Amino acid sequence: MDDSEIEAAVRANPTWYHTIDLPGGVTTPGWFDLRERVDDLPWPDLEGKRCLDVGTYDGFLAFEMERRGAAEVVAVDIPSHEAWDWPADARAVGPERLAQEAGEKGRGFEIAREALGSKVERRWLNIYDLSPEEVGRFDVVMLGALLLHLRDPIRALEAIRSVCAGHLLSWEQIELELTLLHPRRPVASFNGSGFLCQWWVPNLAGYLQMLFSGGFEVLEKRGPWTSPFGPGHPELRWNLRQRALQRVVTRGVGLPCAAALGRPRL
Repeated sequence: MDDSEIEAAVRANPTWYHTIDLPGGVTTPGWFDLRERVDDLPWPDLEGKRCLDVGTYDGFLAFEMERRGAAEVVAVDIPSHEAWDWPADARAVGPERLAQEAGEKGRGFEIAREALGSKVERRWLNIYDLSPEEVGRFDVVMLGALLLHLRDPIRALEAIRSVCAGHLLSWEQIELELTLLHPRRPVASFNGSGFLCQWWVPNLAGYLQMLFSGGFEVLEKRGPWTSPFGPGHPELRWNLRQRALQRVVTRGVGLPCAAALGRPRL
């Protein structure tokens, strides 16, 4: 792809989840801009490793693993808009609505991969169906901000554990208020409704307990911090108390997150 083809392809894709720098000075208008936070993650050594990115969407984290020296990167994602863990009240019309708003599933990944000349392999596979028989085992598994969209996050973590031979690098949304109110007690807010497919958002202690319950020993944790919204994110009507809380705790405004590096413990 030349620069004009890249620019045209980016404009033609109706929704970008990730903000990605592409050749020719083109940057995708993502909902979330992870570029300034990615160096804050507790990265293990990726040089020469076989790596897996789970729930890749537009592929920012998969391409980052490749850039950091991974010998092989496999990126998995659900094959269709119907395959989300839709809550009951959104299940009937959610997939059609998402198809209209977001366009073809996985198109952003294909545009970015071709523009970057990437060798990342994308496979259509639900997180619950991960197994050594399907994909083999990996030295490093990346899981970025997906647990909140899953009805059964512990089952998903157990599936990841079955294919993780080394490290899990996880990055997840957390509840700041619950983190302050319950710094040691694992708790979570529950939604299970609506078109955003949001189920469980834990406090920091709850997030770490989820990893433990899924079969991982946490070696290092980072955060809380905020992941900035990208230029494509819909404008939000901020609750002033929540915004003030974010600025005090994380010194920024965006998606409250934490990260952890773990390894299988069982």
